[in-house]
Amino acid sequence: MNLTIRDIAKMAGVSPATVSKIMNNYDGVNKNTKQKVLDIIQETGYRPTFSAKSLATKKSNLIGLIYAGKINVDFTHPFFNKVMTSFKRIVGELGYDILMFSNEQFHQSNDSYLARCRHFQVDGCLIIAGEEMEEAVYELVQSEIPCVGVDLEFAGPKYSYVMTDNEKISNTVVEHLYLQNIRDIAFISGKQDSSIARLREQGFLHAMQQFGMEIKPEWVQHGDFFQESGYQAMKRILEKGPYPQAVFAASDLMAFGAKQAIEEHGLQIPDDIRLIGCDDIDACQFSTPQLTTVRQDKEKLGKLAAYLLNDLINDASEKQPILVDPELIIRESCT
Repeated sequence: MNLTIRDIAKMAGVSPATVSKIMNNYDGVNKNTKQKVLDIIQETGYRPTFSAKSLATKKSNLIGLIYAGKINVDFTHPFFNKVMTSFKRIVGELGYDILMFSNEQFHQSNDSYLARCRHFQVDGCLIIAGEEMEEAVYELVQSEIPCVGVDLEFAGPKYSYVMTDNEKISNTVVEHLYLQNIRDIAFISGKQDSSIARLREQGFLHAMQQFGMEIKPEWVQHGDFFQESGYQAMKRILEKGPYPQAVFAASDLMAFGAKQAIEEHGLQIPDDIRLIGCDDIDACQFSTPQLTTVRQDKEKLGKLAAYLLNDLINDASEKQPILVDPELIIRESCT
């Protein structure tokens, strides 16, 4: 027999509201009444349904997870997978479950993330960056639902975000190469309409100007953060000499594509061209040569996102975005 809160109230001779107060440890309930209700709950093995708990506490303890954008990452993406693993662990410790919103049929049905969040009564949302962002994402960010983005630089009344300091990523790379007496540097950026790509490109151009190094337009190419685009971008850079002394790719996957193009061209890494990626995915340690890269602290980003979202859920005040410092990891491709 499935008992309801009304059944427990009837057995105890109290109102359902009193049972709800006792279950949620509110003050103002007679001691004897409280003990009587607790005894009945223990004897009957009553457990409140999800909807009953949500109604009583005004919280569902659900976090919505959205992989945003018409072009989005998936569970296997080496960077976001580690961020999500860290996030999931912390929100679990904080008492939340995660509900993932699929967008497979999203664009055909003109669905709304906000409507779905309200339907499931989620307490907040984590939004993972993608490309070609849907209008529905902007609608959600401007709503009353607390949201935290990873690598999504939006603004909203209950929105904040965490990301690595992307301009500092590029500045760190250019400064390192400058100190190695390397002046001819090529850059493979992400898509031109990507905010992350723009920040990394701005950082690269600013650092090159700061150190007085020439920026050759033909050496600044664009990809999409994935391997094939890095391969094609590097082929364009190598179309005519002279070649750059070093190449900085705005993602490790594009760096691996660039590596393939360099080697197919008969050039050696690092003897002819030094190569640096970004993200420090696991594959960097196992490539030949091992890939120098800029490490983003994926575990820290996930933890910060979890605590920031929990604060937004439990605190009406705005929370400032959090930028995390990058770290240059020197390996064989840039020695």
